[in-house]
Amino acid sequence: MNTPIQSILQLLQLSERLKFELRHSWLSSGRQESVAEHTWQMALMAILAARQLEHPVNLERVLKMILIHDLVEADAGDVPFFEVSERRATKTQREQAAIDHIRDLLDDETGQEIYDLWYEFEERQTNEAKFATALDHLEVQIQHNHANISTWETLEYGLVYTKMDVPCEHDAFLQKLCVAVKQQSEEKLRRAGVDIESVKANL
Repeated sequence: MNTPIQSILQLLQLSERLKFELRHSWLSSGRQESVAEHTWQMALMAILAARQLEHPVNLERVLKMILIHDLVEADAGDVPFFEVSERRATKTQREQAAIDHIRDLLDDETGQEIYDLWYEFEERQTNEAKFATALDHLEVQIQHNHANISTWETLEYGLVYTKMDVPCEHDAFLQKLCVAVKQQSEEKLRRAGVDIESVKANL
């Protein structure tokens, strides 16, 4: 039977993978973003935006949820939103197996808390989960806006107008933030010579 210290060290050994598990997003420096960096940026966004929300949230719970929401990718890996593959098709099952494994690594109380927070994020019913989900989508686009346009897939031009809206629609402040992020994206696309009206027409 593991002691609490052994359990913590085991989970930290697993979670360290998130520092080198790469996402599809690229940084302004020209290297790919890690899952850990995505999580950190989301947490900072939560702190900056929480007081502005139309619907108040428990910030501590939001931050816990953000830290945990991609923890399963240490086992299951990251799969881009638009990827069509066997890996994408089995993503849900692999992530559910990963959260079971993470829960079982830890003492009952801590393991269950992490397990419950992960499922709360996945179910997107509470104000905290809705806020965290909106930040998850917004961070992706903000990071794309920071990166060189050459790192964008052509299909990502249209995602500017489709991927953030629904996660942000429940809160007036998040809607405004979504609009501002879109404006940044459009400016970047225009500078690159992309016909924005054509992109919109093809949605």
